Amino acid sequence: MPREHLMVCETFKSIQGESTHAGRPCFFIRLAGCNLRCSYCDTLWAQDGAQGISLSVDDLCLQVEQAALKVVEITGGEPMLQKEAVCLLAEKLIARGHIVMMETNGSVDLSMLPEQVIRVIDWKTPSSGEQGKMYEENFRSLRPHDEVKFVCSDERDYLFALEKIRTFKMDSQTENLLVSPVYGALNCADLVSWILRDQAPVRVNLQIHKYIWDPQKRGV
Repeated sequence: MPREHLMVCETFKSIQGESTHAGRPCFFIRLAGCNLRCSYCDTLWAQDGAQGISLSVDDLCLQVEQAALKVVEITGGEPMLQKEAVCLLAEKLIARGHIVMMETNGSVDLSMLPEQVIRVIDWKTPSSGEQGKMYEENFRSLRPHDEVKFVCSDERDYLFALEKIRTFKMDSQTENLLVSPVYGALNCADLVSWILRDQAPVRVNLQIHKYIWDPQKRGV
């Protein structure tokens, strides 16, 4: 595939459902293909890279301009499996004045991304089945505008998240440490009670799109 083309699963306008930008109108570029198979994945249709369609970086930039939204999220799948073209896309969007976020599963080196990109980096918890596949240097080199997300199915996952935050001193690098309950699996009130009990340096991160729209339909 040409360097300036990406395998794309879908593009759409919606609200940002997660992160510190939750609630903001956003244009989403969901890339095809993922190297992990998390137990709680809610975007199964994006796992297979062969199922995407090839679009050029310029075509995607045009779609963003036509949407007329400030915030753009590049997600997947795992966007960094197409790192050269995705970095070029991010550079062009930033040059056009957009806020660019990238949701990434934490297993791939992110150092080549433009500095201005807001990296929303997962650390996979034990219930995902993929916790041992993280690229740890990502978590040693966080910037203040980066965000780290832990998706929790139970208290074991939550305590695992606190241990990783302490080990990598994440709270001294960024204030944006997000703990997300798996929708329908973990009671939000329980998660809040643990955070208050432990005075944890995190914020609750709900998938608000799933509270607005039918959770049986595709999430964003």
